[in-house]
Amino acid sequence: MIDTIDRDLNPPLSDERAWLNILARYRQPYLKRSVIELIVTAIPFALFWVGAWASVHYSCWPGLILIVPAAAFLLRLFMIQHDCGHGSFFARRRADDWTGRVIGVLTLTPYDYWRRAHAEHHASAGNLEERGIGDITTLTVSEYRALSWSGRLNYRLYRHPAIMFGIGPAWLFLFKQRLPFGMMQAGSLPWISTMATNLAIVIISGVLIWAIGILPFLVVHLPITLLAGAAGIWLFYVQHQFEETHWSKKPEWQFSHAALHGASHYDLPLALRWISGNIGIHHVHHLSSRVPYYRLPEVLQDHPELAGVGRITLMESLHCVKLVLWDEQSRRLISFRDAAKLP
Repeated sequence: MIDTIDRDLNPPLSDERAWLNILARYRQPYLKRSVIELIVTAIPFALFWVGAWASVHYSCWPGLILIVPAAAFLLRLFMIQHDCGHGSFFARRRADDWTGRVIGVLTLTPYDYWRRAHAEHHASAGNLEERGIGDITTLTVSEYRALSWSGRLNYRLYRHPAIMFGIGPAWLFLFKQRLPFGMMQAGSLPWISTMATNLAIVIISGVLIWAIGILPFLVVHLPITLLAGAAGIWLFYVQHQFEETHWSKKPEWQFSHAALHGASHYDLPLALRWISGNIGIHHVHHLSSRVPYYRLPEVLQDHPELAGVGRITLMESLHCVKLVLWDEQSRRLISFRDAAKLP
């Protein structure tokens, strides 16, 4: 905890660089806590998975509702993998990497390939000149208007909720992540990571199919994967696609300002905050990605002035779905309808 004197000496929110020094105090993970977090996530996931399979095996169809909590704990496993990618879960690179690689087989996400892409996202978030790696494609109003009619149609389809949160998770987790798209010529590591993960997925899936049959496997595991994927994409979407987010070009773009003001504080109910690994405290995470997810609430407790930065509630987040274009004049995300009204 930070004592009262430190609180009184907190810099203004506009001094993002000073906040970097303050957040550095929270970067050390607790080994015992990390191990417990892993256990209380992996074991319930396995139990709910087995329970869902048992409901299929014994034709107790109401038991398939267990797919929902299984997906929730798979999402939480991904959040642990996410912290491992930042080196913040155990703060031991070897332990973080191998934990992330193992979890990556369950989440269908090749760890080393994803870690590199996600690092690029953190390094360039909010930079209009460096879009395209590890983020949601976002056009400015002028860029959208410059497209052909087919280009506008493609962008509208891409940003449609049914595509973004329905077809999108299936495409991303089942197909796109089977090859290192975006890093095809970035050396051997993305290929090794992707192919090794694919091989492990095939082996584990083959063993499970041999043990329980292909139909029960697909009925149980496919919905779990897609539900967890849809939830993950929704969280990632809301964390950057909110009205008062930040986009700019260099030299105006500065990492610390874009990190604090370009990511939201998605203020979720306590249960959802726990299952999502506190990833809703995304502005603090972007400003200092080495802070373990279980210490992010501690940051807000010690520095409550950060809680109001980019804050959106669960109900307010539903409004974010229609925010699809960056208006460089008003410096906010707007809808297609609002863009049509602009001169």
